[in-house]
Amino acid sequence: MVKSIAIIPARGGSKHIPKKNIKPFCGKPLIAYSIEVALKSKLFEKVVVSTDSEEIAKVVKAYGAYVQFRPKELADDYTGTGEVVEYVVKSLEKDGKFYEYVCTIYATAPFLQVEYLRKGYEVLKNSDACASFSATTFAYPIQRAFKLKDGRCEMFVEKNFHKRSQDLEDAYHDAGQFYWEKRGCKSEDVFFGKDSIPIVLPRHLVQDIDTLEDFVRAELMYRTLNQNIYDKWNLLKQKLNQRKHNFYIKQGEIYFLSVGQNIGYEIYGKDDMFLRPVLVFKKLNRYTFIGIPLTTKRKEGDYYFSFQYKKDKISTAQIAQMRMFDIKRIEYRSGKITTQEFEKLKMKVAKLFGFEDYPSKTEGKLHSTKVEQRINDKSLPNKNKDVK
Repeated sequence: MVKSIAIIPARGGSKHIPKKNIKPFCGKPLIAYSIEVALKSKLFEKVVVSTDSEEIAKVVKAYGAYVQFRPKELADDYTGTGEVVEYVVKSLEKDGKFYEYVCTIYATAPFLQVEYLRKGYEVLKNSDACASFSATTFAYPIQRAFKLKDGRCEMFVEKNFHKRSQDLEDAYHDAGQFYWEKRGCKSEDVFFGKDSIPIVLPRHLVQDIDTLEDFVRAELMYRTLNQNIYDKWNLLKQKLNQRKHNFYIKQGEIYFLSVGQNIGYEIYGKDDMFLRPVLVFKKLNRYTFIGIPLTTKRKEGDYYFSFQYKKDKISTAQIAQMRMFDIKRIEYRSGKITTQEFEKLKMKVAKLFGFEDYPSKTEGKLHSTKVEQRINDKSLPNKNKDVK
């Protein structure tokens, strides 16, 4: 069996971001992501973290990796990663541990994925190359780069100014995640040369973390890529989208719906299902309807309509938040507004949208269409500054 080892350099003296390697990142120490992916890949006989910090060592052990303390001369600002990795490998060889493949993984690589780590190993193993590493494309043609001279622009290659982007060759750079090395393979070229194979990653999985601004940007990227972990509503929406509806609704009925965020003054609805009561104002088709969210907090004014459909409980229809809803979001039926009260509500909605009197039956279809159009166009007058 081919033997390989992962080495994660992690010294404690980070300058730009104090304690960067163990700084909390989306709920876990930053280094934990590299350790977890390395272990999950099942590629390594051992995952070793080289550090000079007792604090880092404690975190590393908690996440299942081995710790090797490095000497002080390999823990300053000038020591290269290669020197640290070589020290670990040589130390293990002295103890009779020899490896055919060594993979250096950075401690600041929260976007590292098993898929690309494995690909780097397989590609290298099945080639005559000496190394493979993570890479990605530059977001903008480097051929159009310029420098500043006395506060003015000066292109590096002026002839490229008039060339189309599609006529310029793609350029790549190191993604700073992992570096596979085939031990015993000698190369006279630089690492980013003919004896190395780049494993190209999509740009949305690449972010250097050198400054606090980088750190914040990386967290935002990570939360966006992993919405199901950090946003319960996002996961629920996916389940709702797969649901087959079995409700045959009518206007004037009230249902509890999973409405999610940005309805009324609440950030979310009730419980983990984000439930809110919604009054069916008009059914549009089998799947959608125009609804009005309700609240138990009684409010007065043009944008609200209070009524009673449950004993000893006043509910308020928040007309300003009228919108289209999907029937798939319905959880259960809660009740029904009386015919008399519903007629009053219709008249208030019509007046709010610019009709002094609610239309007669013969005019109803025309006026109803105009009201719906105004609702869909979101042309509701902004009289209440508190409405979200």
